[in-house]
Amino acid sequence: MKFGPVTPILRIFDETKAREFYVDFLEFKVDWEHRFEPGLPLYMGISKDSVAVHLSEHFGDGTPGSHVRIACGDVDAYQQALLAKKYKHARPGVQDQPWGAREMTISDPFGNKLTFWMPSEK
Repeated sequence: MKFGPVTPILRIFDETKAREFYVDFLEFKVDWEHRFEPGLPLYMGISKDSVAVHLSEHFGDGTPGSHVRIACGDVDAYQQALLAKKYKHARPGVQDQPWGAREMTISDPFGNKLTFWMPSEK
């Protein structure tokens, strides 16, 4: 039996804010979008390298306040790239954790947290 990668579904409440945060700030790309008809809630897939995330405006999809961990090859370089954007809603820091990870946690506009991490060099 073989399992594949996990695709988290994160609840969003505002399409414009979601695009500003995930696409413009974090530099994920939109892979696809779905609405049952115009004016109904958005469900979309975004990705960055091999990471896939689904964002949903649908009631019952995901829970605000979810927390997702995303492996990152160079957390420090990613942090510097994000800081250079001067995004007014996030100035993420990087911390070494006692469990051997170097982490940067960022909250999205909907209360979800994304922790980008790599093994500590210690």
